[in-house]
Amino acid sequence: MNKTHIQARRVAVCGMLLALMLVLGFVESQLPVAAGIPGIKLGLSNGVLIFAVYMLNVPTAYLLMVLKVLLSGMLFGNPSAMMYAFAGGLLSLTVMCLLSRMKDLSPVVVSMVGGLCHNVGQVLLAMIILNTPKLVYYMAILMAVGLVTGLATGLAANGIIRRFRKEKTPRV
Repeated sequence: MNKTHIQARRVAVCGMLLALMLVLGFVESQLPVAAGIPGIKLGLSNGVLIFAVYMLNVPTAYLLMVLKVLLSGMLFGNPSAMMYAFAGGLLSLTVMCLLSRMKDLSPVVVSMVGGLCHNVGQVLLAMIILNTPKLVYYMAILMAVGLVTGLATGLAANGIIRRFRKEKTPRV
């Protein structure tokens, strides 16, 4: 494969993953996961980021996260939603990238910790913006939810990663 073909393939894969993240984000926004409890989401697109961390590379995962936050914010959200999504995504992805280097940790565990960190990032930003330290109490609920949703997305991502590795699909 020549360099142009590899670059075109990388762009195509990233475009498909970004589109998948946007569709999953839209589907998630239509589901009444926990009506009445703000901040509760399934985090479906987190599975795509786990895949990117393990099967692509760290810079690509960050690019996908930033593009997903910007595009989904412009399409489905608002500037404040984008701020919170970016704060949670940045902390979550950074921790997941660091943990993914530990050979003994499975993508499922990495995803669960990522779910926790996403909620921590969002609550910390809210505490700073609103100058309300009492929001830390709400974090307990969000952390429990983050573990469960991180488990679900981690299991899905792990299954896909195993399948790609089994098929010996070339990395892009």
